Amino acid sequence: MAGDTVRDGLSVVRRLALAYAPPRAERATLGLLALDARLGDVLRTSREPMLAQIRLAWWRERLSEDPGAWPTGEPLLDVLRAWAGQLGALAGLVDGWECLIGDAPLPLASFCELAEERASAFAALAHMMEGGDSLGEANARRMARDWALADLALHVGHPEERRALRELAAGRDWKSVPLTRNLRPLAVLHGLARRAMAREEERAEPRASDILAAFRIGLLGR
Repeated sequence: MAGDTVRDGLSVVRRLALAYAPPRAERATLGLLALDARLGDVLRTSREPMLAQIRLAWWRERLSEDPGAWPTGEPLLDVLRAWAGQLGALAGLVDGWECLIGDAPLPLASFCELAEERASAFAALAHMMEGGDSLGEANARRMARDWALADLALHVGHPEERRALRELAAGRDWKSVPLTRNLRPLAVLHGLARRAMAREEERAEPRASDILAAFRIGLLGR
């Protein structure tokens, strides 16, 4: 199935977080996480900036279309049908990743733009799941912004970029705020990012203590 194929392509940490999504929110959450990861892969695997822009433009065009016009054979597009009617909320992810095209060190503002677009995508997910709960959307935006900055700080390669992002991420409150069960994967991502920031690394395989922390957050939300 398309969902299984897309899920298998996620990082271990994202799959761990997704495991705590209730059935109602699982496919939409999978689509968001997988699209974000795919767009990041575009930048990592494109040899030339123009090629990256062309590949990002393809995704921008798909997100502006009716899903009925989508080509077949792309499992991620099939998963993204869960966002039908709300696809415009994901288009910002393309713009955010495009901000990172360029020579390192990139300005901190470029990374902040991507973090904001990731936060907006999770706020849109909260809106879809909760039907316009403004507090829930604000909480999702805040938690996603924390996670996004930490995730970038843990994965950029240039030392100047990493230092600036770590300082920015470390200066955030990092206090967990209430999220509904539909947003439980975000709570897990936030908690694991906070732990990774504290030890200044994110391993490909979560530690046993991380899995226990994810279990606690996944069940209790904190």
